Parts: sequence; C-alpha cells; structure tokens
Amino acid sequence: MKTVNQTFSSFLEVKKSKFISFLTPFENYENLLNELKIIHPKANHFVTAFRYLNNQNQIVEGSSDDGEPRGSSGRPTLKVLQGEDLINVGVITVRYFGGILLGVGGLVKAYSDVLNLAIKKAALLDFSFVFEYDFCVDYNQTREIEYLIKKYDVFVVDRAFGIEGIEYKIRDSAEKINLIKEKL
Repeated sequence: MKTVNQTFSSFLEVKKSKFISFLTPFENYENLLNELKIIHPKANHFVTAFRYLNNQNQIVEGSSDDGEPRGSSGRPTLKVLQGEDLINVGVITVRYFGGILLGVGGLVKAYSDVLNLAIKKAALLDFSFVFEYDFCVDYNQTREIEYLIKKYDVFVVDRAFGIEGIEYKIRDSAEKINLIKEKL
C-alpha cells in the first residue's frame, strides 16, 4: 500500500469543463474540502473519494458524486484509489462546467484521468501499519529506555511520571515496538 504526506494537484480541461484534482493525506481531507469551497465559490461540483484505516486497521471508503449523474464521478475516483492501492488519502476534484455535456462515460474518463495525473505528480510513500504500546519502567531503567527510543527513532505519545516509575505510550511500526519490548 502507498500513501502521501502532502497535497498534490492536477488540472485537466475536457470540452471547456475544467477539472482540478487534489490528492491529500486523509487527516487534511475535511479542511481542504472546506477551503476549496471558499476558494472556488463558482465551481459546479466538488467530487470526493477517500480511503483510510480505522482504529481496528479496517479499510473505510467513501465517495460522493456531488450532483453529477449517479456513479459517474465519485465511484470511478474511488476505483482509481483502490487500483493504485492508496490508503489514508482523500481526493477532491473541483469541476467548472464548460457548457457541453460530457455524458456518463465522458465524466468517468475525465474524473479518472485528472486523478491519475495528480497521482503521477505525487511522491508516493510506502505505508506501514502503526501500533501503540503502553509500558512502565523503574526509574533506574530510564536512561536505557530513553537511549533505545532515540536509537530506534520511536515516536513517544506520552510519558507519565508515577511513584514507581515512568509510564510510556509509544506509537510506531510493529518492528520498532518489538525492539523495545525485547529490551524490557
């Protein structure tokens, strides 16, 4: 699976209709959609699709045609995301109607093509599953644990100082978490 960590866009004109597609990390998706509606107040459609992993590592998907003929835009956009095996991403395609009807086939092609252009521009990253792990260590083990966290570049969500020791919450790949577990 692949993902992105920044927004990429592309432009396509088909029979005077303008299509602008934005491929973005899922955590930016809602904010970007709201911004685009402000930036492009005269746009006719904001077609969307997204794929992300929920807390149980299940894929959640969705799409919207936003007034385009049913199945002509949102679903084909989602199919492109699925075909490219993209995860934790959202896509928003802004359309300015050019006065010439494209038909369902023309819309499917235009929305798919503009997203494919954005994907070609994107710096795709390998996706890795992220897990959380909570553990507690005595104060006399702090130096060793802090060294390992720095050495393996493990993301620390929280450190809580208790009576008996330090409680850690870390979030990272299974590989890095297992390296920490081995040392405990």
